[in-house]
Amino acid sequence: MRPTREQAKENRQRILDTAARLFRENGIHAVGVDAVMKGAGLTHGGFYGHFKSKGDLTTEAVSHAMDAALQSVADVKSMEDFAAAYLSREHRDIAGNGCTIATLGPELARFPEGQRGTVSDYVSAQIAQIEALQAAKDGTTDRRKAIADLSSLLGALIMARTVDDPQLSDEILTETRLYFATDANKPTNS
Repeated sequence: MRPTREQAKENRQRILDTAARLFRENGIHAVGVDAVMKGAGLTHGGFYGHFKSKGDLTTEAVSHAMDAALQSVADVKSMEDFAAAYLSREHRDIAGNGCTIATLGPELARFPEGQRGTVSDYVSAQIAQIEALQAAKDGTTDRRKAIADLSSLLGALIMARTVDDPQLSDEILTETRLYFATDANKPTNS
């Protein structure tokens, strides 16, 4: 029996959620269609009713993950709050639900040029979010600083995940969060 349109929509959503999580946990190339479908509680054969290929799934799952990330920070009111959430131990420890760029950046950089549009859109939206937080704080924006701040956040999260010393990992998160909470992080207005 064919699933109803509503069931098909729910199944597609489960596939996207599962793929986005598994890709961030393990890497795109390490996760096959079988693992995604099993994780979604569906059969492999049902995959092709939703996607033409793993490449199509990957493009949509990455976009899906980035959209979810943007929605999760939409209500953040300050750069300090943004940094506190982004540089939390939970975000560091649960890569499957975390920042897509921090977990998949090198793989995304190898996507064919035409498939990186959602990545560019996501990064631009994150920069705009940081500029909005700057404006909310003092009425001015500094795009250069917003780009540097986003790069600092990404770099700190990647470093904290990469080192094998738990104390150093915590220190990287803590010190970078503190940087965003101090006057050292004021816009340069240049």
